[in-house]
Amino acid sequence: MHLLSSRIFGWLAVACLPTVAYAQDTPARPTPAPRQAAPARTAPSASPQDAPPRRRFGPVPAAPSEEQSYRKEFVYGVNFNTQGGLLGGASVRSSHVLDDRLLRFWSIEGVMLKNAKEERINTIIGGNYIDRKTNYAFVLRPSIGLQRILFRKAADAGVQVNGLLSVGPSIGLLMPYYISFDRTATQTRVVNVANDDIVNEQYDPIKHADSGAILDRGPLFSGIGDTRVVPGFHVRGGLSFEYGRYRDAVTGMEVGVLVEGFTKRMLILSPGNLSDVDGLNRQFFPSVYLTLYFGHRS
Repeated sequence: MHLLSSRIFGWLAVACLPTVAYAQDTPARPTPAPRQAAPARTAPSASPQDAPPRRRFGPVPAAPSEEQSYRKEFVYGVNFNTQGGLLGGASVRSSHVLDDRLLRFWSIEGVMLKNAKEERINTIIGGNYIDRKTNYAFVLRPSIGLQRILFRKAADAGVQVNGLLSVGPSIGLLMPYYISFDRTATQTRVVNVANDDIVNEQYDPIKHADSGAILDRGPLFSGIGDTRVVPGFHVRGGLSFEYGRYRDAVTGMEVGVLVEGFTKRMLILSPGNLSDVDGLNRQFFPSVYLTLYFGHRS
């Protein structure tokens, strides 16, 4: 038994010798160094101009549009109308922008009314007067209204078209019409300006029936102290055509229709016969008008 154990041990030793010898003859492989992580790539530094804008709290206000570049408008102009002769009057208007196409405005206009039956007569000394005219008629028209932009013009060229509608009171003013009357000439039938009794007084066709003694019309404001007020009302609608070159300048014209009425007839002509007064004078004055205006925006 002991001999068998010795033989088995010897065989195992002989079988292991080649493996041990190969292990001694083969050089040991170096242990690989631990793999290092690649250095992180750094982003290029951003310049202050490239930095994204900081977000502010609350809504970001919108940039003003070309149409909203002004908030107020002020214009003034001269008026021509079918009830006022060659030059009707003057007006001013102030507007406030409500939105891109709508403006609210107030205005005041002063005009003179004339009777279509007025007739100018020349006198023997070279003066003139209006037959049967007993009062000048003036009207002040304060009003409020809306203006809507129908077609917008470019910033520096073109024509802008606006529609306007306004209403308001009409303050009629009847100021006496004065003439220069030669009282002496009514007796002598001869005009002597140097020595005659000449007076300036309101024209009355009955009192001044002798037309040969009328020398001239009197000074315009001679009867201002006796001016009477006649209240009324007006409505206006029109179109304006604006052709200013620059957005802060306003130049254009307005055309339209105005209807106006008063609480009683405007006594401009007096025929001397009270039954004919209503036939000569009117209470309602429809008219077509043209206004040339200038102004600015801010």
